[in-house]
Amino acid sequence: MENKYAIKLIEKIQKNLLQDKFDVDDIIESLKQIREYSLEEKIPTVTKSLRLAYEHLASNQAFLVSIPEDLDEDSEESTAKFSENNDLESFEYYLSLLTDLTKKNNVLDIKAYNEAFLNF
Repeated sequence: MENKYAIKLIEKIQKNLLQDKFDVDDIIESLKQIREYSLEEKIPTVTKSLRLAYEHLASNQAFLVSIPEDLDEDSEESTAKFSENNDLESFEYYLSLLTDLTKKNNVLDIKAYNEAFLNF
């Protein structure tokens, strides 16, 4: 994302995670704000992803989607994996993807997260 306010919100969430602060309500509100910026930037994949992410957090009170595996060259679909516990490493990775959408792999991983959110 290019919006400096969205980046600041992402960095705020990341900073809190580093300090072992996982406040679901605060994270959801921040993701909703970031989603508004993605709407302004007209990034539909990210806009959808943010909605799915905060809905996932709201219904589970945790981030239960694991980091997407790299796609095999033979396979076109990723297989989503889920965690029984709050997967903060995956959540941190998800947030980092949002900060640089110029990398094709970041967008592909965001799409993989979207698929996982829908399949959860």
